[in-house]
This record gives sequence, structure tokens and C-alpha cells, in this order.
Amino acid sequence: MSRSNHRPESSEPSWGKRSDLDVLNRDIPRVDGPVKATGQAVYTHDVRLPNMLWARLLIHPVPRAEIESIGLEAASEMPGVVHIEALKEPGDAVRYMGDDAVLAVVAAETPDQAADALRAIEVKARRLAPVVTPEQALEEGAPVVSRRRNADSNVGRANERGDEALADAALAGAVAVVERSFEIPVQHHVCLETHGHVIQPAPDDEPVTVYASTQSVGGTPRGLARTLGRDASRIRVLTPHMGGGFGSKFGPGLEGALAARIANATGRPVHLMLTRSDEFAIAGNRSGSRQTLKVGAGSDGRLVGLKLQADKLGGVSGGSLPGPPYIYTVEDEAAVSSKIRSVHTATDGSRAMRAPGHPQASFAMEAAMDELAYLLGMDLVEMRIRNLESEVHHRQLRRVAEEIGWGEHPHRDRPGSAENGRAVGIGFGVSVWGPGGRSSRCDVTVRPDGSVVSATATQDLGTGARTYVAAIVAEELGLTVGMVEARIGDSDLPPSVTSGGSVTTGSSAPAIKDAAHKARESLEVLLEDVLEAPVGSYVWKDGQVSVRGDASRSLPWIAVCALLREPLVAQGEFREFLHEGRIHGAQAAKVEVDTLTGRVKVLKMVTCQDQGLPLNRLALRSQINGGMIQALSYGLLEQRVFDEQDGFLLSDNLDLYKIAGAQEIPEMVALIDDEDERPSVCGMAEAPVIPGHSAIAGAIHNACGARLTRMPFTADNVLETLYGKI
Repeated sequence: MSRSNHRPESSEPSWGKRSDLDVLNRDIPRVDGPVKATGQAVYTHDVRLPNMLWARLLIHPVPRAEIESIGLEAASEMPGVVHIEALKEPGDAVRYMGDDAVLAVVAAETPDQAADALRAIEVKARRLAPVVTPEQALEEGAPVVSRRRNADSNVGRANERGDEALADAALAGAVAVVERSFEIPVQHHVCLETHGHVIQPAPDDEPVTVYASTQSVGGTPRGLARTLGRDASRIRVLTPHMGGGFGSKFGPGLEGALAARIANATGRPVHLMLTRSDEFAIAGNRSGSRQTLKVGAGSDGRLVGLKLQADKLGGVSGGSLPGPPYIYTVEDEAAVSSKIRSVHTATDGSRAMRAPGHPQASFAMEAAMDELAYLLGMDLVEMRIRNLESEVHHRQLRRVAEEIGWGEHPHRDRPGSAENGRAVGIGFGVSVWGPGGRSSRCDVTVRPDGSVVSATATQDLGTGARTYVAAIVAEELGLTVGMVEARIGDSDLPPSVTSGGSVTTGSSAPAIKDAAHKARESLEVLLEDVLEAPVGSYVWKDGQVSVRGDASRSLPWIAVCALLREPLVAQGEFREFLHEGRIHGAQAAKVEVDTLTGRVKVLKMVTCQDQGLPLNRLALRSQINGGMIQALSYGLLEQRVFDEQDGFLLSDNLDLYKIAGAQEIPEMVALIDDEDERPSVCGMAEAPVIPGHSAIAGAIHNACGARLTRMPFTADNVLETLYGKI
């Protein structure tokens, strides 16, 4: 196979006019939909290799303990056990739930034999004082929990912004002031496919093959290189399909390192996937927060001052929380003051999760905007518009308000009453995200037989990347999506970015477009002598190539490819001008509150979202709907519960850690903001998850006057807010 060396000086690729597109900006069914729907798709969890061992982890059930002994003898003599090792020694401490709580690992011939061996390991440990709540962490003389062994307190990274005196002065002159405290729990990622790897060792002169459920096909070789004793270039990572990550699968983690260690020690393939209870114990969470927010506005509704004190609750890590005023604008930036700190507990370390920090900030800020509007007698939508700089947000808010029925809503100027028994309310929220774009590459190969391959190492988390990898090429060459083979999820392919922060589409799509454009121009060089027209004067459409303005001079696709003497390979690079780095969104929620039982039922959610050029409108709406569902689940149901006295994790399965199911999902309307006519693409998976729980909280308040300041919005939370302790 040769590289194309006869391409002329190229014109710059362009996404073109939307009205001229035949494939993109339409509803494109996912190319991997059939194999997923029929169960044929192979995930890391599904990989089976000859002579493969099954590995399992032993995790201590409480987050703080001193190890007295770990007895492996009985377990090592269990049938099928091939490898067993302790990761702690007598005198070692379990300092926090997470990777530090993994006591041992065992590998056996079958999964059941591995599980049996785990149960035979004899552990003696002395429980230490729990540090599972912020109150316990901040007590005088509290045990220090940290990944840093020299840490002297449970207060980690802290930052202060602004002048508190100036903020106080501005708030003193405000016409309306709201001050409230908010509590937001951690949120578990609940990946459909748990974390894990299958590692196949190899002789020194051959590459090691790693099947990984990962958001970073390119980064995983570097993460495993030291453990495997190989240069990263000698490790091949395969992720043909994966069942979600949401920010939790950036690196191999301890489970990947242990799988690699066992593979090296035994010389056999090793399958190590976390169980669901393991996942809840050690795979990380979205950080929680406690915030006290004070905001003031003038008679015109514009924000004049803001103060925030916030604790980031992220286990032994810092978590993330964007600084105030979060999306909205305070007239005088000097009148904004914040004090934010990380409070460490022994409840695992936070990991990035879809829009890190933004949902936490949104919850407090959107509540304040609602209450200021009510105090000033202003419309909730108008209040937001007056404090948002972007006209994009203005039109999106008006659009979701219209779709949700705000204009006909009976109590727009003040909350409803709990006396009604069943009350209906509407709430709003906005989002913003800057996904960025980074260096990625793509190869497009056109063969003489007419087959086309679009190849890049990017991984598909379930978001539909494989489809646009094919669709962009199909658009450029005038083909159908089914005529282009998309190859992804292989570290041997041209490198792509780690999937996180909605950067995947904005990074890889420009490279794919660049490669497809180069392939097209190289083919047009061949056509110059056949159709007697210069490069740039051809129309590629419906599997035909014709001279612009003269349809009689044309060739079918297969005839064009037959002109090739060998496969043509065009190499594409990230092109900054094909990418856009900022997106906006607005959401509205309608709820019904039973003020006798406290039950909240979400009736409808609406999101309006921009994205530059939508590559696949069906996938875009799917992403928006997924964000709304995840936000609804966060707001109404999800709660990670520890026993505060002993430190046991009580919600370590999906019976006890509830997520939204079919009964909770309401009518959902995903509106694509087609007034956004930017000739560029960007990712947007983060944005739709940001304001949904905030809009639901606002809708509950609008329905019956219950301002819920802690999540989740359970029936007892509603009743206690309405009527006090019950």
C-alpha cells in the first residue's frame, strides 16, 4: 500500500453550506446499531481468549482500618487458583475507600473459582474511626485521610477570589438579596460496563495486546508500560465497543495494573473486570458540595453582588466546582467574592464526571435566580436573560419556555401553594461548555475495488463516534454511510484524543474531514485526463462523479476507483478552523408535586442546544436526551450512603443505589438550535447534563413553594421542606 504523492496543492477543506449536505446534518442511524441490538458487539467484558485466567479483587468493607493479618494459605489451595497475592501487610492501614482498600487479588481458571478463593482469604483488621462525613473530617483532632502521606489536615486545595468587603458593600445596596445553603451528594457514574481489562501477554519480540474499557485508547499503553515492562509502542490497545465512562475511565487504574502484573507473572491472558459492588467501592464518583451562596440584584433585575463559601466533597481528592457567578454576569466583577476548599473524607476519590463541577454550581445559582425574580416580581425567563451576555442563551431560553408552556402557566409571578394537593410547576436552567479541540489524525483509504476505510484510534463511549467517522467521508465522496468502513478503537491506528470534556468530535472530525478532502482531490487528479476537467470542478453525489454543469461527463464511483493502480491513502490532521470551542444550552422542566405524599413526578423536560454544524442530528438528540435523563436521575434518586458510625458503604448495588428507569423518564423534547450557523463542529455531551436537576428543583418550588436545598428530591425532603420535621 502506498501513500498518495500525486495530490496537488490542496484547497482548504470546508464543511460547506448546510443546504448542500446529503449525509451530514441529517438523522443517521448508528452503523453499530444492529450488532449492539442483536448482542453481537464484543465489549471488553465479552472477550474470551484461550487459556485465560479470571481475576478478582478483595476489597475491605470499611474505608478505614489497620490490617493485622491477611491469610492466603487456604485460598491458595482452592481448586483452580493459579495466582494470589496480598497487597497489604500487617500494620498497613486502609486509609480510604478506593484503590487503597484493595487487600488482595486472585486469579483462577474460572470466575467461580476466583470468587470462591476470595471468600477463603482470612483477613483480620482493626476498624479505625470513620471519616465519612464532612463533619467528621473537620472535627478537632480528626484522623487525616489523604493520598498525600504528609498531609496534616483534611482540608485540601483551597482558593479565594475577590474582595469580600466590596462584595458586602454591593450586597448592602441591593434591592433584593437571597442567601441560602445547598447540599449536593456525590454521584456514581454507573457505567453499563464496569471498569476492567483483558491482557494478553506476548514474547518480547511481539506486542502485548490489551482489551480495555477505556476513554483513552492512546493513553492506556503509556499507563501500562511500566507494569508490563514494555515501551508503550509495544502495547496494542483494543476497544471495539465500550459501555460508557462519563469521565471515570481515563486510565488503567489499579485494576489494569494488577491484570498486567498477573499476566506478566503467569504468562497467560488475564480477564479482570470489576464487579458491580467493586465498581461502587473503588471506581470514583462525581464530587459533592456544600455551598452557602448570597446574591443580590438591583430593581432592574441585574446582579450587583455575590458571595460564595463552598466545600468540595470529593473523597480524598479535590473534585471540581467552577467559580461564581457561574454563567450569569455580575455588573461589577469586583463585587464577587468566593472561598472554596476541598474537604477530604475516606469515601473514595472523585473522578471527572460529565461536566465536572458544573452541575454542582448550577444547583445553587439557578435557585438564587429564581428567588431573586420572585422578590422583584420579575418573570423567571426575563430575569435570566437580563443576566446572560449571550444572545444565544436569550433565544434558547425563549424557545424552551414556549415549548414547555410557560406563557399559559397559571403562576408565573409567584410559586403555587401546597394547599392544592397536586401542584404543577415549571423551572429553568442554562448551560455553557467550552469543549475545545486537540491534535488528532485520520487515514482514509480508497481501494481499486471501490471499498473505503476511514481509520482513527478514537474510542466510542456509546456516543456514536463510529458513525460520524464513516459519515464525514461519505459526505465528501458522495457515498452512502454504508459504503465506508469505520475503523476505531485500536491504538495502532492514527492517534486520536482521550474522550473527555466533549473534545472527541471537535478533535477527530476535522482530521477526518481533512483526510477525506485530500482523498477526493487526489482522485480528481486522476479524473483530469478522463473527464477533462480540472481539480475542483467535480460534483460527488449519489455514488457518481460528474463535471459541474455538465452531467453528461460523469463516472460511477466504482469506475473512478478502478483508475487506481494501488490503494490511495490520504492522511488527515486536526484543522483548527473546522472546529468550534463554545456551546450554549437552555432547559426547562415541568413537574407535578403531590403535596400530601411529597412525591415528585417530572412531566416534561425540554432542552435547546447548539453545536455548530450537527454531524448527526439523531445522535445529537440522543445525547441531549441522555443528559436530561442523567440530570433527572441525579436530582430525584441518586444517593451514595455510608454508615456514619462504622463506615460501611450501604448502597453498593443497583437495588440500593437508584437510577432513573422507564417509570421516571418523562416526555422529553430535544431541540437543536439551528439558528447557530457556525461553519464548524464541536462536541456537546457535557452541556445537557448541567442544568436539568436545577430546573427540576425550580419547578418544584414554582409548583408548591418548597425550595429544596439538598439532593435528591425525595418525598421526605419535599415534606420536610413544606411542613418541617415530620
